[in-house]
Amino acid sequence: MVLLVKKTVRFLPYDVVLEVDEGANLLHAAMEAGVHINASCGGEGVCGKCKIILESGELSSQRGATQTEEEWRLGFRLACQSQVVSDLVVRIPPESLFDKRLLRQKPPAARLRPLPFDAHELREAGKYDPAFQKKFLQLPPPTLSDNICDLRRLREGIKKQHRLDNITVDFFLTRKLAEALRQENFAVTATLDFAQRRSRKPRLVRVEPGDSTGRHFAIAIDIGTTTVWGQLLDLTSGDILDSLGEYNGQISYGEDVISRIIYASKPEGLQRLQGVVVKTINSVIKALLKKSKLTTEDISHLTLAANTTMTHLFLGVDPKYIRLAPYVPTLCAVPPVRARDLGLDLAEHVYIYCLSNVSSYVGGDIVSGVLGSGMYQESKLTLYIDIGTNGEIVVGNQDWMVCAACSAGPAFEGGGIRFGMRATQGAVEDISINPDTAEPMLMTIGMVKPKGICGSGLINILAALMETGLIDPKGKFRDDLESSRIREGESGREYVLAYAPETQVDQDIVLSEVDIDNLMRAKGAMYAGYITLLESVGLTIHDLEQIILAGAFGSFINIENAITIGLLPDLPRDKFTYVGNGSLLGATMVAFSRQMLEEERRVALMMTNFELSETPGFMDRYMAALFLPHTQAEYFPTVMKRLEGVRRRHS
Repeated sequence: MVLLVKKTVRFLPYDVVLEVDEGANLLHAAMEAGVHINASCGGEGVCGKCKIILESGELSSQRGATQTEEEWRLGFRLACQSQVVSDLVVRIPPESLFDKRLLRQKPPAARLRPLPFDAHELREAGKYDPAFQKKFLQLPPPTLSDNICDLRRLREGIKKQHRLDNITVDFFLTRKLAEALRQENFAVTATLDFAQRRSRKPRLVRVEPGDSTGRHFAIAIDIGTTTVWGQLLDLTSGDILDSLGEYNGQISYGEDVISRIIYASKPEGLQRLQGVVVKTINSVIKALLKKSKLTTEDISHLTLAANTTMTHLFLGVDPKYIRLAPYVPTLCAVPPVRARDLGLDLAEHVYIYCLSNVSSYVGGDIVSGVLGSGMYQESKLTLYIDIGTNGEIVVGNQDWMVCAACSAGPAFEGGGIRFGMRATQGAVEDISINPDTAEPMLMTIGMVKPKGICGSGLINILAALMETGLIDPKGKFRDDLESSRIREGESGREYVLAYAPETQVDQDIVLSEVDIDNLMRAKGAMYAGYITLLESVGLTIHDLEQIILAGAFGSFINIENAITIGLLPDLPRDKFTYVGNGSLLGATMVAFSRQMLEEERRVALMMTNFELSETPGFMDRYMAALFLPHTQAEYFPTVMKRLEGVRRRHS
């Protein structure tokens, strides 16, 4: 019998201590301890993001292919490639720490679109119609001459007092029905579900003693790849009572959907990912209820929007065929499911309604955003964009819609960039560069020392390098400028944004030509996606009448700089608006309105999906977009006019 030797691991700055077996993988130990470490590749050892700093003790580890000699010398190790040899003290570096204050940051309201739905206006017009409704009933108590069963008495009362017939009944409520009826002498409140997809018959899901019609609440959830957001809704008044977000616990198993699909195929991987996201949602629900002094019994139902992979993982459905040709998800229209059956800490009567997916890579979050933006009601030809690792695009109007997903990669979320990071405190988000000296002026989130570069910062830096003429259209640095800021690095030429003493990471923070190349590939994939989708239906960029940006990244993006680098089309700036978190917005609307629930299904069916990798011409358009701003200068007239002055200055 082999006795396993136990070792302790202390994670700083959280000061979390965990006892593990000798030889345990450090990344797995962090997951078990609930300590987040970036792991974009899910522990495969290829992304180089799961860095920790070894402060004391011994690890069995080897230098990763992405690590520099300087990082190794400073004690940086890759957690996924390290095994515990002795008692340890390890520190999570600043670039990997979550800053939840950033979740409370609100986007500017200047370009925010007006909502296509207002619960208060509908209530005043008598058209407010939540899918779940409470009906108060005063039933006659039974007598010896009137001793029909309780359920029949309830059905007849609903028919007589509220003119609703042929209702169906959730079996589980019958277990508590007798006591509920008698507690207040047959004065009860019935909760009815009008969201049935097939029968269209209202379903009785709950019976409460007395009149509880004034306590009628729902929760809307958006499961994002990075964050989970929730809103607490008052279905009586039509008010949004509160909203908050939490980082998705699945991040530790991979930062993108492909990494998580791969992890889900490992033994117990799917169960682990499902459990982790349920834990995150439960945390959001608990916090929302606590702030409003409500209990789980006060919640009538829950609506949820997520991309196709997140939906599958939440439901515990194997997502492996999503990434395999011909890219077929297991389900698009999700049947209602009892919240408790999936592990959510909600009452037995609460059901979940998931917004429909369209395809493997265009999910319920995009359907929700299209619904929330109102573009499906307008005649204007619209381009809807959700920029991210798996950038989704929709083109169309009230008559038709086509959609596609373009794999932009993780660059806009800091992945594949040596000093890339999420938009948290210390991330460089803006820059001004002196064109004569190449000296930068940096702006970081939180106005603190820099520790990395966030996605919007990467766009702004690249635009600044273009506008000062420090890089050419191929993304290469000038070699005729006498400045220590531009130098040869370990992976080619690079620009020094901040020297080590000026940073939180004790290293020079740089942007290299390799980083720029990764950015150009990401923006090229997005732009080629727009062009391909439009030309597939016989249109061009110039036919567009409005562009809607969605998601957290879209809310904070500098539109002018995004156009400068060739990420967004060069169109009049007043055509651009944004919806913020479109996924959560649509989920909220569905909770407030039975009509919007029906519209959600119609919108999903309207959207025709294109697989860009299989669409003729996409690769040619992608190669043409690997240029700053684009190989075809006529696509970017205002940018080229502005850059012409830069070229004259350097000629």
